[in-house]
Amino acid sequence: MSESQRPTPFEDRLTAALRTAGDSFDADRAALAEGGQTRGRRARLRRRAGVLGGAAGIALVGVGGALLLPGGGHSAEPQGTSAAAPPSATAASPAPSASYSADDLLQALKKLLPEGEVSEEDAQGPGPGLPPYAHLVFDDGRGAAAVGISLDRVEPGSQSVRELTTCPDKTVVTYDDCTSSRLPDGSVLMVYQGYEYPDRRVDTKWWSAELVTARGQHVSVSEWNAPAEKDAAITRAQPPLSPDQLKKVATAGVWLPIVDAIPEDPKAAAREKAKASAAPSRAPEASGVAIGETLASLLPDGVDVVSRGEEETGYAYLVLDDGKGPSLVQINVQPGMSDVAGELYGSAETRPDGTLLATSQGPGEKGGSGVVMWTADTLRPSGLRVVVSAFNTGAQNEDATRDAPALTMEQLQEIALSEQWERLG
Repeated sequence: MSESQRPTPFEDRLTAALRTAGDSFDADRAALAEGGQTRGRRARLRRRAGVLGGAAGIALVGVGGALLLPGGGHSAEPQGTSAAAPPSATAASPAPSASYSADDLLQALKKLLPEGEVSEEDAQGPGPGLPPYAHLVFDDGRGAAAVGISLDRVEPGSQSVRELTTCPDKTVVTYDDCTSSRLPDGSVLMVYQGYEYPDRRVDTKWWSAELVTARGQHVSVSEWNAPAEKDAAITRAQPPLSPDQLKKVATAGVWLPIVDAIPEDPKAAAREKAKASAAPSRAPEASGVAIGETLASLLPDGVDVVSRGEEETGYAYLVLDDGKGPSLVQINVQPGMSDVAGELYGSAETRPDGTLLATSQGPGEKGGSGVVMWTADTLRPSGLRVVVSAFNTGAQNEDATRDAPALTMEQLQEIALSEQWERLG
């Protein structure tokens, strides 16, 4: 593998997650990781059930929801406002007293759709294993479109809820609109209008509504402007349901009793405990806020920070301006990465202290015209990996705004090799 083709830190994290999980297939890491920003959120609880696809999102979420950044990078609270939910959505769900079949889910979904033709129906009711879902192709006369719903539970107040209901940062994700709001009953609803492919190589639109109630009931509705999520010709300009119609489907009271009917898995806790004890010991990642502050402190003079964002742990970014236009700089700080040394640093320089240093200069990866990506990738003998990348644009998915990044390769190396990263807890 040439230095210009080195996988990104996010792809490396994906591979580690797959390896830990014991998967045996040889994944195309670049293809899998590409959609992580948007797809990680929806895959966490829908599991896609083999119907809506998307192994990338599942694996990325398995390593902490990689790349999903809250708007502005600092607040975990939902933003925006929304009209009140229908009364049926705010009513408390009764304890499950009946089972629900796959056909029950399909019929409920069809009743909530506008007038049109339905085909290619598939569904699964609540039961052991994968969460319940329903999927169909809907045509209102303007073109066939895939529509799906899945149901599950999340821990109230958890990071999962924040990831599911927080609009992503436009610095790293291309989308048209997104609103997140708290409903009168305490539920949180996010309505997202974006694209199936972050780099827009195919203009398939993906719109979704994510509802999480105060009790942790999760309803996820998705639609596309094509009869399949992938590998299908676009059949219409927009998905068939408007944002208001998506909200109506997601907040329909029919779904909550079905969530409550999902059986508890008595073996799940034992499996999680076994996985935790079998997992290799790894130091906790530093907070994204601390990483961003440290990165800012290491910048050269004459460079201003115009915006910033971060994950809860492990990742941060800054958008810089040195008077020549915006330039994105992103950083990953990951402990316990010694096991990737042979795989990723085969041709790296070994520093006097034993730190491995690999550098690369190549094109950007998110579809922006003329974008370049310069990277300094380091691995210390302690296993701490620090990877810093700079771009000649303020957002990877936008066209280049300058000839070169605001930081030189020498400055990127100096930042990545700084002793301050070892001091982060």
